[in-house]
Amino acid sequence: MHRIVVDAMGGDHAPDEIVQGAAEASLQLASAEIILVGDSAAVGRVLPRLRHDGARVRVHHAPTRVEMDEKPAEALAAKPDASIAVAVDLVARGEGDALVSAGNTGASVLACARRWPMLDGIRRAALAAVYPTELRRGEKDDPFSLILDVGATIDATAEDLVGFAVMGSAYAKLVSGNRRPRVALLSNGTEAGKGPPEVVAAHAALVATTELNFIGNIEGLDIPRGVADVVVTTGFVGNVVLKMLEGVSETVVRLARYAHKERLAWRLGLVALSSAIDQLKAITDWQQYGGAPLLGFRYPFIKAHGRSNARAVTNAIKVAHKALAGNLAANIARTMGELDERASRRAQGVTT
Repeated sequence: MHRIVVDAMGGDHAPDEIVQGAAEASLQLASAEIILVGDSAAVGRVLPRLRHDGARVRVHHAPTRVEMDEKPAEALAAKPDASIAVAVDLVARGEGDALVSAGNTGASVLACARRWPMLDGIRRAALAAVYPTELRRGEKDDPFSLILDVGATIDATAEDLVGFAVMGSAYAKLVSGNRRPRVALLSNGTEAGKGPPEVVAAHAALVATTELNFIGNIEGLDIPRGVADVVVTTGFVGNVVLKMLEGVSETVVRLARYAHKERLAWRLGLVALSSAIDQLKAITDWQQYGGAPLLGFRYPFIKAHGRSNARAVTNAIKVAHKALAGNLAANIARTMGELDERASRRAQGVTT
């Protein structure tokens, strides 16, 4: 039985949508126990009204919460009994196996970093996100790729970028059923020597790696085309790219609405394109993807979107369950161990 801890008070629509999502997940996941962490009175007002498996949902009281606009370090210091802090601690103490939260991202990442050990061979954590692409991939024909880091590690070394590549590849294999995902470094040119020193060094290290399907550098225009299944970059660049992609999607929708109001010909054109627009909305609907994994720790953490509704929460719990069932953390650690051993042998060969 996998024990999935859910921050019931995290997110714009907590606790109602979070609890509803957890209740639905309890009916769909036969091998999971869901632990809702939050104000027991607030959760207790919602849960009894919902259809759920009472044998596999329980509540763990946490009297306070970190608000979405609070500064992470200050909030955690002032509220050691906040729901996200208690949830992280439950997993750290071995009373849970994975964590899901739609709450304050900075506070969630900081709480994990303070209490959870890193995987062997990984120095820094990475927050990954999905984005829609032209190409489809994997056993489920998924129309999205993965990019990491998008904010957990602002400045990354070459060693960190290699670790991100390993973690992203392992996650893509598990979630998309993509047996050999194409991994690329984001740079300002496809040539091996392009980019800042850490990207150039990471490129050299990844070229020598046979464990990954490394295809080299890609440029920004290659991202929406889906040239790579896993795009590796620093947290600063990744966060900028992700926000830009979200902004473009929202702008397209606004332009369509404007066109609909302005001219009859445009309205007729939009009617003709309505099925295609519906498909685009389905592809770019982040709620179906559940959330973004925070990779690098011994325990899976799925960070759901702050605006998550019940459907998104249910899917985030499913992703956490899949990460546990597929031994994601163990697979990452094993691959990093193989890379370290190979690098050690190469170094010995050079010196002897």
